[in-house]
Amino acid sequence: MEIIKSLEQYVCSLFKEEGSGHDWWHIHRVRNNAVKLAENEGADKEITELAALLHDIADHKFHDNDLSIGPRRAHELVMQFADDETLASRVSTIVAEVSFKGAGVDTPVSSLEAACVQDADRLDALGAIGIARAFAYGGSRGRLLYHPDRSPRLHDNFEDYATDDGHTINHFYEKLLLLKDRMQTISGRKMAEERHAFMMSYLTQFFTEWEGE
Repeated sequence: MEIIKSLEQYVCSLFKEEGSGHDWWHIHRVRNNAVKLAENEGADKEITELAALLHDIADHKFHDNDLSIGPRRAHELVMQFADDETLASRVSTIVAEVSFKGAGVDTPVSSLEAACVQDADRLDALGAIGIARAFAYGGSRGRLLYHPDRSPRLHDNFEDYATDDGHTINHFYEKLLLLKDRMQTISGRKMAEERHAFMMSYLTQFFTEWEGE
């Protein structure tokens, strides 16, 4: 699919200098894992890859928490590069279904391809890279590493989740440690296990060092 190469170049040019953990290499990793999951699960690899390339094209976190702008921009770009309304609609639907929206908010998917992209995005929020990305994002927003008097909140709606400005360690409990059990695919769940365990080990070490032991 020629559009994939064209969009890869376009997206890379937009995000190569991004410093909050939502850079080109995040998109590249999500794309690679999404394709791997698609192969394992029997999803359409080209649709999956295309949606993965565009999944963060206009993340709500950087657009006043507007959940509509990402799918809309994805639709526009597919039309710009391929002029295919059916393809644009499929991709924009997947992009709309990717984001985590709060601990108490369901994020169902309508296709196997969307499941693969959602899982791949969540895998990149886990493990060593997930930890690095969490602190990169927190730093970009001026957030504390940790504050012992500020407990995690399990948000039951998107607005509260999106506007919460708690410290980065809270984010582990409010999102990252919940992802393992929210994987949509069998392959994604298997891949998440080791990364989740690593994060648990990291937190044990973090709190040990925090207490000066």
